[in-house]
Amino acid sequence: MSQLATAAPKFLPAVSTDRMPLLVSAVMLAAGFVLITWLVDLRQGALFLIGGALGVALYHGSFGFTGGWRRMVVEKRGRNMRAQMLAIGVAALAMIPLVAAGSIGGQAMAAALAPVGVSVVLGAAIFGLGMQLGGGCGSGTLFTVGGGSSRMLVTLVFFIVGSLVGTAHLPFWLTQPALPPISLGAELGIGFAIALTITGLALVALITALIEKRVHGDIEAEPAPARAGWNWILRGPWPLIGAGLVLALLNIATLLVAGHPWSITYGFGLWGAKIAQAVGIDVASWEFWTWPAQAQALNSSVLADTVSVMDFGLVLGAALAAAIAGKFAPKASLPLGSLVAAVIGGLLMGYGARLSFGCNIGALFSGIATGSLHGWVWFAAAFVGSAGGIALRPVFGLDGFARK
Repeated sequence: MSQLATAAPKFLPAVSTDRMPLLVSAVMLAAGFVLITWLVDLRQGALFLIGGALGVALYHGSFGFTGGWRRMVVEKRGRNMRAQMLAIGVAALAMIPLVAAGSIGGQAMAAALAPVGVSVVLGAAIFGLGMQLGGGCGSGTLFTVGGGSSRMLVTLVFFIVGSLVGTAHLPFWLTQPALPPISLGAELGIGFAIALTITGLALVALITALIEKRVHGDIEAEPAPARAGWNWILRGPWPLIGAGLVLALLNIATLLVAGHPWSITYGFGLWGAKIAQAVGIDVASWEFWTWPAQAQALNSSVLADTVSVMDFGLVLGAALAAAIAGKFAPKASLPLGSLVAAVIGGLLMGYGARLSFGCNIGALFSGIATGSLHGWVWFAAAFVGSAGGIALRPVFGLDGFARK
């Protein structure tokens, strides 16, 4: 056996819990659950807690699509992307049959379906470019904000602005050429849809492994836990595969409780619309916000929106995880170039997500896992856009193809 295989793991030193952030996040999670359950219902409160669990898993696993895609393009290391494919595949095994069932216990099961056309291709490419400048995807932005990142807070603010602008323009983009929503489960049957989805995900994983093997001569292994015993479960970091499996299970839970899979960015557009309305902008007259579901969301409490309460829970869950790990707000400096990139990246992600019916979660993860063809189209277009964003990162003083 090699020295690497037999060497004892080098455990991280003991950490000091960030007590005040821990207390605040724990109290807010508990109070949020009680408040949402009281004002709306238990189902909504449960989704808030599922969002919190997603935040913990994302933070402890550092499970972001942005960094994983950048590692593949720049370093030719695909461990992150293989973990992503595994998570989507595990979710698909349950979610394609659940969606095909139509309803479970009286709860409708809806897939993350969307038309396949110009809007999705262009929007996904814009999103992919923006996430490399912004420094995080939809879920990555939220969990790093929860961890106390000032830069990602800037990204989130402009993510919301871009999402709002996207709602103003989406009706135009929907007039462009497109195929109707295509469900692999409905078109091919459950068995073939699952087989095709797993085969596609396995092929992506295999391609990353072959590239990595050719460049490095080996395949990067999942590192051993960095903390002794089971301490890593509470304080992190989690193995990527473990975090991915937890995310898959929580996405399945979301579908069962909410009736739709995990989504992130719809909430951003709604928050932007409510803020705009509060300052006197008549967003209710915009075509997007006259559609029945959108008009209802705009006229209801934000706590009644399933995506929003999960987003709130995600941020607080990540804050809780960061505080327990003693890593809350690890970096406060924000150079001008990085600030500009965060602004541009946030705007592009918000606009692109609205045009393409979601982000790396709502369109890619949940789209593919529920058998939507548009999820695969989104993946391809966003990855191309991401490569362009990586190439632009050095312009803003960020690492790109030429690593520092």
